[in-house]
Amino acid sequence: MRIRATVAAVSGALALSALAVPAAHAEDSANLPHLPTSAAEIFDAAPQSAPKNARAAAAAMSGPVISKVVVNGGKSIVLGTTAAKKVSVSVTASHPSGVSDAFVALWHGKSLASEASLDGLVVPNEDEAKCAKANKTTSTCKLTFTIKPGYDLYKNALAGTWKVWTAALADNGVDVTEKQTYSTVRVQRASKLTVDAAPEPVKKGKTLTVKGKLSRANWETFKYQGYTGQPVKLQFRKKNSKTYTTIKTIKTNSTGNLKTTVKASASGYWRYSFAGTSTTPAINAAGDYVAVR
Repeated sequence: MRIRATVAAVSGALALSALAVPAAHAEDSANLPHLPTSAAEIFDAAPQSAPKNARAAAAAMSGPVISKVVVNGGKSIVLGTTAAKKVSVSVTASHPSGVSDAFVALWHGKSLASEASLDGLVVPNEDEAKCAKANKTTSTCKLTFTIKPGYDLYKNALAGTWKVWTAALADNGVDVTEKQTYSTVRVQRASKLTVDAAPEPVKKGKTLTVKGKLSRANWETFKYQGYTGQPVKLQFRKKNSKTYTTIKTIKTNSTGNLKTTVKASASGYWRYSFAGTSTTPAINAAGDYVAVR
């Protein structure tokens, strides 16, 4: 898999170059590597040294059928400010001769047709997938990615929908299948949400002030920053209940802060709840207990 190793190496160099410049200019450093033009190039399939009769026999076959690709267990990929995340991916494919290898890359941009339209690329840790046969024709092949904020994710604009590029190699070493956009996966900026209800305790019927803050990871500054203008629900759960009820919805201010007032009626837990967006996951604050006397 010489092509795969080359892509990985140059992609890493790209990410390092992004770190070497101020965050505000990181996107200007996106000098992406030359990309393979086909699945045959990815796997170095059908090398010229192969016997001609073998290549001719294999040419009569179609490429492997890719039936399933699962990235991160089907969940969004969520990253904070500094910690790398290891993500698993599996490819299920079949071919009359069997399946010996698979390739998956995650990419962000308009197209793989040109480097100018591509601003994000994550390739596998492994040069070859680990494939397990389900039967003579079908295998499930596994790979992993290690994704790091400020390295692979060098700008906040990379949060959102990424495309899943996949390919499979038949066991005959010749037939290949490639799908540049097999599916999509969300890559999101981790969120935090706090709540603080006061005074504690409070007299029944008196005003309770509930403060909090919604913030999310900034991959350019490596800090959490307030998420502005977002609707957040204030919820309440009575002391002996297991269910939260929404009391009202308010929006975060210009720094991500939340503040509202309610009348205290019963002892219980107060929390804020954020439904999430395409770039930021949903989150609930831990309940803050207030006794009403």
